[in-house]
Amino acid sequence: MSNPSLVIVGSIGIDHIETPSEKRGGILGGSASYACAAASYFTSPGMVGVVGDDFPQAFLDLYQSFDVNLDGLQRAKGRTFSWTGVYEENMDNRSTLETVLGVFENFEPKLPESYLDAPYVFLGNMHPGLQLHVLDQIRAPKFVLADTMDLWINITRGELEQVIGRVHMLTLNESEARLLTDRHTLLDAADALLKMGPDHVLIKKGEHGSMLFSRQGAFIQPAFPLGRVTDPTGAGDTFAGAVMGYLAEHDACDEAAIRRAMVHGSVVASFGVEAFTLDRLQSLRKPEIDRRVEDLLGMMRVDL
Repeated sequence: MSNPSLVIVGSIGIDHIETPSEKRGGILGGSASYACAAASYFTSPGMVGVVGDDFPQAFLDLYQSFDVNLDGLQRAKGRTFSWTGVYEENMDNRSTLETVLGVFENFEPKLPESYLDAPYVFLGNMHPGLQLHVLDQIRAPKFVLADTMDLWINITRGELEQVIGRVHMLTLNESEARLLTDRHTLLDAADALLKMGPDHVLIKKGEHGSMLFSRQGAFIQPAFPLGRVTDPTGAGDTFAGAVMGYLAEHDACDEAAIRRAMVHGSVVASFGVEAFTLDRLQSLRKPEIDRRVEDLLGMMRVDL
């Protein structure tokens, strides 16, 4: 297998999820799982993560069916990271019932030689210290996207700010942007985040899509409207993985390329939430993505 042009670092988990209509246990989860599967429609990503000795072979086979490079996958004795959660009726709010860090607690991402020259890198949501550890290993990345969450904003702000100052794009949701900057409007929050160092800030807005901010202005990307959402877990990672996969496929990271990538990311994420875990992505084919991209562009078109 050739050296990957995109490296994705993040959690790998075994999830137990309950929605208003269904309950599923022992299913594949984690930011790296969703992001790698989404990116695989555009490039063959290299995965960096850790699993325990309880991790099923069937999940490894699933990764390989997506043509994911597993040279960076570590195996350790103990339990695989696990998350148990329940979604409310609106599918926006969820409660965490249990989080078992398992082998992820002592995870130290070690990139194989074949990953070190990857031009595109996605740092999934994890401790900023681990993200910095990855950045110290990658030799000369062309474009790095980092995700974060409120936990790291609250307890490791100093390290997080170091990460933000070293990446090309930061992604986070609305509440996290406000928490990190103490600004109320997203425009003000994005302006403060850009001053921390990244060239782009991508704010996720759930079912309302996302917004891209840069020194060139702002771009609003709507989500593809769906009549029914089965499981929204991993939607943000699916979106980010597809965005990075598209950029890696086209080897472009200018403003226009990022906007095109966001359209494709929105579409791939819309497929992902139609089923639990990676079930829908497993059956998804590229022509379906292309058709839905055209549909979404048609919804966005305005003749003035």
